[in-house]
Amino acid sequence: MRVLTGRKVLVPVLLAGSFYIPLNKSQAQSDLSAERKEYAAKIRDSYNFLFGKDKLSTPGNASVEGNEFIQPGAFPPATYCAHCHEQAYSDWRQALHSNSFRTPFYRTSVNILPRTKGIEFTRHCDSCHNPVGVLAGAMTPNSQVDRQFDSDGLTCMTCHSVQRLKSTEGNGGFVMGVPAVMTDENGNRIPGEAPYEEIMKYPERHSKAVMKDFYRTPEFCAACHKANLPNPLNDYKFIRAFTVYDEWQNSKFSKRNPLTFYSGDFTTCQNCHMMRKPVVLQDYGAKKGTFASHRWLAGNTAVPYYYGFDEQLQKTIEFLQSGMYLKVDLFAIKKRNSEKTIAPLGSTPFELSANETVQTMVVIQNKNIGHSLIPEVRDLYEAWVEFTVKEGDGTEIYHSGFLKPDGMLDERAHSFTNRPVNVAGEFVDNHKVWTIHSVAYDNTIQAGRSALIRYEFRIPAAAKGPLTVTARVNYRHLRQSYLNNVLGKDHPAYPVVELASRSRVLQLGSNPSAAPDPQDNPDWMRWNNLGIAYLDQLQYTDAIQAFGEVVKLRPDYADGYTNIGLTNIAWEKYGSARQGLEKALALSPGNARALYYLALVERREGNCEAEIADLQKVVEQYPLSRDARRELGISYYQQHKPEEARQQFEALQAIDPDDIAAHYNLAILYGRMGMKEKASEQAALFATKKIDPGAPTYSLDFLRRHPEISTESVPWHLHTDVSPDFAANSGPH
Repeated sequence: MRVLTGRKVLVPVLLAGSFYIPLNKSQAQSDLSAERKEYAAKIRDSYNFLFGKDKLSTPGNASVEGNEFIQPGAFPPATYCAHCHEQAYSDWRQALHSNSFRTPFYRTSVNILPRTKGIEFTRHCDSCHNPVGVLAGAMTPNSQVDRQFDSDGLTCMTCHSVQRLKSTEGNGGFVMGVPAVMTDENGNRIPGEAPYEEIMKYPERHSKAVMKDFYRTPEFCAACHKANLPNPLNDYKFIRAFTVYDEWQNSKFSKRNPLTFYSGDFTTCQNCHMMRKPVVLQDYGAKKGTFASHRWLAGNTAVPYYYGFDEQLQKTIEFLQSGMYLKVDLFAIKKRNSEKTIAPLGSTPFELSANETVQTMVVIQNKNIGHSLIPEVRDLYEAWVEFTVKEGDGTEIYHSGFLKPDGMLDERAHSFTNRPVNVAGEFVDNHKVWTIHSVAYDNTIQAGRSALIRYEFRIPAAAKGPLTVTARVNYRHLRQSYLNNVLGKDHPAYPVVELASRSRVLQLGSNPSAAPDPQDNPDWMRWNNLGIAYLDQLQYTDAIQAFGEVVKLRPDYADGYTNIGLTNIAWEKYGSARQGLEKALALSPGNARALYYLALVERREGNCEAEIADLQKVVEQYPLSRDARRELGISYYQQHKPEEARQQFEALQAIDPDDIAAHYNLAILYGRMGMKEKASEQAALFATKKIDPGAPTYSLDFLRRHPEISTESVPWHLHTDVSPDFAANSGPH
């Protein structure tokens, strides 16, 4: 075992000092409290409490025990922790957490706030990107706080000092404690650094000081990986920014939602983004030679590329290209002026001729991502489908989703992004989130769901077969126009990563059926994914036909019948929905998913007791199901059972503090129960969180100005290179 030496004790400094309190020195803790009060008083003298007395971080949510400013030097630096945790430090130094504040990609947009609104507004962003700065009182005009901590972003002791969470409201929804690396024999945390020999002598006290069970939960990640734009920031209203935690909670991986299309094992954020890896460097936190990765591999390739962190970049690319997450399916073709869909490709024989106009149906399945594609700041990330058709000699017939010479993406590419707009109907191009008033469209694929993208091309009369059709999902961090905003136009091309792809060879002439390709899903699942995509595109007839093919291939598959039922419900054909749902329950008695949708049918048909009984069974199985809680609350309310309804809506609000139905109904229920203050609070929350009825006009203004991408706002649309004149005169082939 390596010999650990004591570290020199640093003298406390008012604005930036570090300190160590010896074990079992209660008087020293009192002195520390006095020192903190002295520091806080000095900060308060000049701090602009723009958003209200004692609101340290508003419009962010970061807070600290005692609700007083804390010296930045109270946070031991990462180099202190590195002495025993070399592997964690090495991972962290190249990771996004350690670069959360300093990167030009963040600073370019956040620095617009102090220039246009005031530095006080940056507390919203910095509650997550630089909480030490916020809680030290640095985000105020003419601050004298020594900000040497900026370059380290989120250090070890930023996360490992969090003592509790504030529900799952995001925007820095945590309560920080005074950093401590040791406890006394009674479990009381002792602020400051400790000599390494003390830590080695009492490792269990060190662990108790720096670890909490909730650090391993998705709720811990939700403190920052969930965000909204509140009224104090935008002087408008509450707008959801991103909800990665909610997306996980609604995915199959949370085991909290009975309504997912597929089931899976319980998986947390940490299981994917902090996978245990063999240690290369010395780390006393390792267990059996492995350590939870502190690289937090995800989708950011820009930061490691910018800083030359080659190892982080390579591991990020490997993570993205693992092949686990997306499935690309060249599912079907359809000839112009023919009603027949040739599907699924590979299993169905067909003929193909030159001079035919062909539509190809590409299904992209978000198979194993615990959140959407793309989960955060979709206006900055860039993921898209590149679709090509080539003749036998390599001649390109059709290409969608290409990059132009200047690096910009083909405007007509199908991209998994969104377009936030301001009151003038202009795209919020520089991530000035406080100006967002609407979203023109959002093409993300939620966890466990699928997207259908249609491409149409004409086979030349003199085409040389065979044709190779390829669809790939590409990804770039960041969008080219944003890179240009940050770095200017003269910058190197940032990495483009292929996430998944699929190619098929189409013969001119006969294309017989073939044995299933191992890289494809089984045919029943291919049909199921098509049905999911049709359902999301509001193509109900096609969805029911697709799900009908599922149950033909898998008559034992209860969810296939449930899918038919829920499609009929979406279509408001409640009578037709019952048959499929009852068939599902016959195959899978007590199936929570089928019971949920059957309850909606019972409600429509006036069978109140059956409706409530079904929903109660769902809640018993899935007590954290927001949908089941919401609908059961509505059922109780409609049956004049206010207390039961209140309990359900309060439970719903504990799951999702932003649920509109909970705010609305609790405002009414509290009012009727004489709880006037609570009723007013809920009414105010409902008023700010409900959709602004005027907001869609901003989106329409944007779409009118940009016809080249306006089709992306339409659920069913076609990407084509066939001219309207040719299409009109081509006739059947």
